[in-house]
Amino acid sequence: MDERVEVGAGIGVLAREEGAVAQRNLPALRFLTCGSVDDGKSTLIGRLLYDQQLILEDQLAALERDSKKHGTVGKDIDFALLVDGLEAEREQGITIDVAYRAFSTARRSFIVADTPGHEQYTRNMATGASNCDLAILLVDARKGLLAQTHRHATIVSLLGIRHVVLAVNKFDLVDYDQVVFDRIVAEFKAFAAKLDFASLQPIPISARLGDNISDKSGRTPWYRGPALIDYLETIAVEEDLSGLPFRMPVQAVNRPHLDFRGFCGTIASGTIRPGDPVTVAVSGRASHVARIVTADGDLLSAGAGDAVTLTLTDEIDVSRGDIFVPPQARPEVVDQFAATLIWMNDEALLAGRSYLMKIGTRSLPVSITGVKYRLDVTTLGELPAKSLALNEVGFCNLATTAPIAIDPYKENRTTGAFILIDRYSNATVAAGLIAHGLRRATNVHIQDLTVTRESRARLKHQTPAVLWFTGLSGSGKSTIANLVEAQLHARGVHTILLDGDNIRHGLNNDLGFTEADRVENIRRIGEVAKLMTDAGLIVLCAFISPFAADRQMVRDLMNTDEFVEIFVDTPLAECIARDPKGLYKKALAGEIKNFTGVDQDYERPEKPELVLGRSGATPAQSAAQVVAYLVAHQHIERFDDSGDWSI
Repeated sequence: MDERVEVGAGIGVLAREEGAVAQRNLPALRFLTCGSVDDGKSTLIGRLLYDQQLILEDQLAALERDSKKHGTVGKDIDFALLVDGLEAEREQGITIDVAYRAFSTARRSFIVADTPGHEQYTRNMATGASNCDLAILLVDARKGLLAQTHRHATIVSLLGIRHVVLAVNKFDLVDYDQVVFDRIVAEFKAFAAKLDFASLQPIPISARLGDNISDKSGRTPWYRGPALIDYLETIAVEEDLSGLPFRMPVQAVNRPHLDFRGFCGTIASGTIRPGDPVTVAVSGRASHVARIVTADGDLLSAGAGDAVTLTLTDEIDVSRGDIFVPPQARPEVVDQFAATLIWMNDEALLAGRSYLMKIGTRSLPVSITGVKYRLDVTTLGELPAKSLALNEVGFCNLATTAPIAIDPYKENRTTGAFILIDRYSNATVAAGLIAHGLRRATNVHIQDLTVTRESRARLKHQTPAVLWFTGLSGSGKSTIANLVEAQLHARGVHTILLDGDNIRHGLNNDLGFTEADRVENIRRIGEVAKLMTDAGLIVLCAFISPFAADRQMVRDLMNTDEFVEIFVDTPLAECIARDPKGLYKKALAGEIKNFTGVDQDYERPEKPELVLGRSGATPAQSAAQVVAYLVAHQHIERFDDSGDWSI
């Protein structure tokens, strides 16, 4: 699930549960607290709630008891415990997830996201920031700016938050020294000059004692700015999304009966009225809006943030994932683009690997074709890189398997933002912010050919297929594939066998055995196999191919039912006992690194078309199983005893 959707759902639940507190008639401000660990984020929120008298008597009594047991401020109330509600957080003294709180004052309602400070939870901080309008960046007055301060400021800027409060906290511990405040503010302003902030308000505070939180403190007479709550109540952060071009991702097609066909979604930007022309961004199909339907009746107009159902004057093909746009202000439609990625996974980004991309209401495969540079979050310098590790930020080129409609993130957060999902673990691995589309050279295009892949296949009396043999080294992949090709050749089937060792002597002789090189190895083989199927061939590929995502990448290149995954499931112990090349012996002795089955995992296929090696069958019997599969699925014609072909 898109993490931004999960965040929005959590906020909605909080708003309903605390509806008595949050006044809906006030202009709501969504803000987050961020910064390095133990800078006082949770304490600040607790103090805000306490000062606004939003803590019930029984809650306050419980807080006083918990402060004595878990608190870190002696006999005083530890306001951080209001937010750090998980027992694990209290025991560790850290916030380990995003916590949301809703509250209001007489002038405004607020929803605040308290995000963790530890570097390993940067993904949680980015999630919390995705729906916010303002960020309170806390700095411990004793420590000054830290690497995590720079990282959070950079991510806040990248995610489009234009308003920042620099809260220099724990000011009581530096005796309210103006020199300390001025030095920290000057250093941060020098750093933030490279970031795209519309406003920056420094405030010296003590979240524990309440200085400059709800009222101006007499202990900082030299500070001429507002108290924090006064600033939050008056800051104008609203964006005029209605002035942007109309964008509405289609979430669902509503067809309750034959006389109604509507398209449901939330308007991301712009306005729409009945009679307005609309176009489906990718396909270019055009129509006009007939009605704007809601549960409370039809509307004469709708704008950004409205959840509506549109009906059209024409029957055109529209499905979930499409985007309605105005014909005169269309987004880019591309299959390659450049984007900033915030990497959120323990496993490093690998160029060439296929991930699942979720943008708006659409999901499709995407591969990272290159890392242009990694961003140094301390200096904002651009560093050369081929990969990204956990919490690193980089600028990358990506390619999708089908055209998509995009806007730059700076112009539209909905159509310019996406997440990447690992196709094997289903974990969200990155948040992406689109910079621009990548246009191919105008003289490079797909050439129409007179002889098609179908005509080549008919000439050979066969249907193209890729037989992908995967398994551990020594499992028997190459042996079985060789026997299959021999049987097919004897029957007049046109084939080609691509073997891992043979390919590395030519096409891939520049690649090693690092994880990145293995990904590129399989990517190249997949492209070659696709060209061979265009020639009408049965392509046999025998590769360890240990990563499920890479095998899926090759499957996605092929037509439906054209990719046949064959798992040669020979136990590791048996492969080690065979050790036909002596590789296991060397790997176990530490002489070979990144060897599958020893110091690199093999991701077993979950739903292969064929599994061989489990029943004790001989290689010849296993080969016969593969040939029988090809006949049964009509990739090749049946060969009878008379020597004639027949279906």
